[in-house]
Amino acid sequence: MIRAFVLPNYSQIKVDTFDELPEWDNFVWIDIQNGSVQDIASIEEKFKINFPSKQQQEEIEVSSRYTEEDDVIKIITKFIHFLPQSEKIEESDLSIIVKNKVILTNRNFESRVFQEIVRKIKQQPAHYNHALKILIAILEQGIDNDADIIEFLSAKINAISKSTTFLGTTDETVILKINFYQEAMIKVREDLFDTQRVLSLLIRNEVIKDENLDKIRVLLKDIASLIDHTSFNFTRLEFLQNTFLGLINIEQNKIIKIFTVVSVIFMPPTLIASIYGMNFHFLPELEWKYGYPFSLLLMLLSTLIILYIFRKKKWL
Repeated sequence: MIRAFVLPNYSQIKVDTFDELPEWDNFVWIDIQNGSVQDIASIEEKFKINFPSKQQQEEIEVSSRYTEEDDVIKIITKFIHFLPQSEKIEESDLSIIVKNKVILTNRNFESRVFQEIVRKIKQQPAHYNHALKILIAILEQGIDNDADIIEFLSAKINAISKSTTFLGTTDETVILKINFYQEAMIKVREDLFDTQRVLSLLIRNEVIKDENLDKIRVLLKDIASLIDHTSFNFTRLEFLQNTFLGLINIEQNKIIKIFTVVSVIFMPPTLIASIYGMNFHFLPELEWKYGYPFSLLLMLLSTLIILYIFRKKKWL
C-alpha cells in the first residue's frame, strides 16, 4: 500500500501500486507499506533517490544509518511493536528519506505510531507543512511509543516485586518472565539509543530551523530521561532475579537438609541392624530371650539421641 499526502490541505491518497498514484508535484509525504520491488523502483526513479538495501538496514554503524548527501537525508531507524496480550516484542527497520520538501518512508509493518501521526496531521495540517516537521513527528511518536512500552514493563516489574514481598513465591515461570522483561528492556534501550543518534546528527544539519532545533533538544532530553528509567528497571530486574534465585536455592537447601537429616537419623539404627544381622555363630545376644526387643530399643534410643542433638544445635 502507498499512502501519499498532498499540500496544501493534506489530502490523503491511498493506492495499491505506484501506477495508481497521480502525477502531482505537491506531495509532502509518501508512505510505502509492504511495497513491491517494482513500486519501490518506480518511486526511486521518479524522485531520483535510492532506498537503503537490506544489508544497509542491518548495519549498526552510525555512518550507515544516517547519511547526508546534497539535498538528501537518509535515515535507518528501528521501531518496536509490543503486543501486551501475548507479551511479544518485535523490531522492524524503517527507512526514511527527506529530499527537498518531500519525505518518503519505507516500511514492512503496521504500527499505531503512523496511525497517530496521520491523526495529528489531519487535526493540524498547517503545522506539518514541511517534510522535516513530519520527520521530527515520526521520531517523536516513536519515542512516545517507547515510553508507553517502558511504562507497561515497569508495571509488570512492580507486580513481580510485590509477589516477591508478600507471597514469597518461587515459581520458576517468574524467572522466565524476568528474563523476558530484561530482553524487552534491552530492545527498548537500543531503540532509544538509535533515535538519540539520529537526532544528535540531525540537529547539526544546516537546514534545521530554530523552531525545529528547540523541538529536537526537547526530544533529546526526553530520551535521556527514558534511558535513565531503563537503567533503573535493569537494576530492579537484576535485584528481583537474584532474590528469586536466592529463594529457589533456599527451598532446594531445605529439601536437601530434610534428606540429610533423615539419612543421619537412620544411620545408627542401620548400623545396629547390620551388626545383629551378621551370620557369626557366637553372637552374645543370639540366644538371649530379650535380644530382639533389646536391638529395637537400641535403634530407638540412637534415633532419639540424634534428634536431641539436632534440636539442641538448632539444625531442625
